[in-house]
Amino acid sequence: MVNQAPTYRNQGQWKEAEELEAQVIETGKGVLKEEHPDTLTSTANLGPTYGNQGRLKEAEELRLKVIETRKRVLGEEHLDTLISIADLALAYKNQRRWKEAEELEVQVMETRKRVLGEEHPDTLVSMARLAWTYSNQGRWKETEELEVQVMETRKRVLGEEHPDTLVSMARLGVDVYNQGRWKETEELEVQVMETRKRVLGEEHPDTLNIISDLALMYRNQGRWKEAEELGVQVIETKKRVLGKEHPSTLISMANLALVYDSQGRLKEAEELDLQVIEIRKRVLGEEHLDTLLSMANLAWMYSNQRRWKKAEELMLKVMETRKRVLGEEHPVTLVSISDLALMYKNQRRWKEAEELGVQVMETRKRVLGEDHPDTLISMANLASTYGDQGR
Repeated sequence: MVNQAPTYRNQGQWKEAEELEAQVIETGKGVLKEEHPDTLTSTANLGPTYGNQGRLKEAEELRLKVIETRKRVLGEEHLDTLISIADLALAYKNQRRWKEAEELEVQVMETRKRVLGEEHPDTLVSMARLAWTYSNQGRWKETEELEVQVMETRKRVLGEEHPDTLVSMARLGVDVYNQGRWKETEELEVQVMETRKRVLGEEHPDTLNIISDLALMYRNQGRWKEAEELGVQVIETKKRVLGKEHPSTLISMANLALVYDSQGRLKEAEELDLQVIEIRKRVLGEEHLDTLLSMANLAWMYSNQRRWKKAEELMLKVMETRKRVLGEEHPVTLVSISDLALMYKNQRRWKEAEELGVQVMETRKRVLGEDHPDTLISMANLASTYGDQGR
């Protein structure tokens, strides 16, 4: 039973996953008791299932319960307790609750340094996660300092060609890219790519991932030819190695569609996007989050081409499905509503844009808080809508 639940989660079958996980928890309570480590692990697994259904409050309450129980039963510095705290931090990050995530991650990192040592792999993972949180807040200097520290430690302890060392180098490449240091990014990513080709092989998933990252960087710089060549290479390799319908293959196809769209090759972009959507509908289901993401991307492409009717139809479908699957106040659902408001604004449909903009802003204030970055973006978008009307 417990092994089937992750399969359901990976397919976006949240109800089925929840039923199995709840059954496992109840069995564990009866056989092992509620505070047994295995029962607590099963309970912790239910948190992401709630979260992915938009039941954020229930997910948070569950995670907090597991943390408090593990603190009491195992101790505040036990590795399982720290894993629970790190999981809650990750959930906060997915909701863009950066301050709360940061506080927990600093706590986990400092405890692991003291208990496990500064060079322990788990300590380094904590440092890397904290760096990611800094990066998402635009705190580039702190991000880079942590990333360099992790990378140098891994080089010394694990070796320059160890997979974890290469992950650190790739992460550092993203960080310097975000600061506009293109040349350094390219040097790092090319180095990682060549090392992975030599150590892991040209067709290894990690090798293909760094090639995809390099293609994305080229696209963002307007280096279309290089981006396209790498994108096509990755797709063909993934089709051969992973299969035409593998999720990773479909992500690469969607990325290549963006390259085509950026060059004005609209027919090719649309064909690829439609192909991705149809495969995801068939393999994952019409309401799977990845299927809905593909539809949202195609809707934006139609919007950018001023094909308003098609764009609106898709956006409304995505929005209504996310409301039903995730809940009306889920961050992803609110993104859909915000996207629709922006499209109405671009069509000068002020009343509709304003109504949706106010709805998103008020919901984010209530759910995320008035100072949350997403709330502030909503306020700025609504101010822009008012400004366009001369108000």
